[in-house]
Amino acid sequence: MTSEITLFVNPTAGRGRGAHAAQPAASALRAAGFSVRTVLGENAEDALRRAREAVEDGTGALVTVGGDGMVNLALQAVGGTRTPLGVVAVGTGNDFARALGLPIRDPVRAGELAARALKGAHIRDIDLGRTDGRWFATVLASGFDSRVNDRGNRMRWPSGRFKYDLAMLAELASFKPIPYKIALDDGETREIEATLVAVGNASSYGGGMRICAGADLTDGLFDVTVVGDCSRTTLIKVFPKVYRGTHLGHPVVTTHRVASITLAADGITGYADGERLGPLPLTAECVRGAVRVLAPVPAPGRKAANPGLR
Repeated sequence: MTSEITLFVNPTAGRGRGAHAAQPAASALRAAGFSVRTVLGENAEDALRRAREAVEDGTGALVTVGGDGMVNLALQAVGGTRTPLGVVAVGTGNDFARALGLPIRDPVRAGELAARALKGAHIRDIDLGRTDGRWFATVLASGFDSRVNDRGNRMRWPSGRFKYDLAMLAELASFKPIPYKIALDDGETREIEATLVAVGNASSYGGGMRICAGADLTDGLFDVTVVGDCSRTTLIKVFPKVYRGTHLGHPVVTTHRVASITLAADGITGYADGERLGPLPLTAECVRGAVRVLAPVPAPGRKAANPGLR
């Protein structure tokens, strides 16, 4: 393995934390004996082109500095290859790092762990989701949650996460169930009315909302959470339970474990890792062992956890 590591940086992640985190992460990697090359890019398309070039040139690892959006971009370069992915999580949500048990907003420790993983060959193979040729790591969202994303992305004010809180309130005001067509694996297409359908490769989205609390990154399957047709009052009562994953026991919630899923619903946009995929219909498949990650291996019988998770 080459000693050159590529640092893939989003300088605007976490309201500017990405720019401040790049140097200490790089210093930690250099202190461990690695040479570090930094990739920024003029925009997402240019950054991805440069990341793919680094992978093709044989970089020892691609280490992202940013949030889940930056991880998603990096996956388009390393997914399906043998180049390991490291994560310095300094974004807003950081759900992928949480799933792997990696440090949150601690770039020095994250850099040190990445170096230790490379030196000790502590590299894990984990699953990814894939839809229309695009990889994702955490959750594919569709329904009420993706409508909140749509509305929040259109809002010019306020900035940060608060605008998504306001977007949620606005969506609640106009809330109504969504007619879906859904096919699990190779089964027949069923028509249902639901509030949302979340397809989880990992357990959480939105900064610790454990919408697919039982998801396992290494089982070759998605955990699908369907929040059925319910009233606005029920949704408000169920929503806080998502942070602990206890919503899964509510009668309005059903779960499925599948290798692939097709979703269709008029006027609904799919989001994965918080990034816009496009309008439904979408078909997603779980690809076993699709990416190598620099992350500690959980003890037998235990899933990766992070003390920062609510």
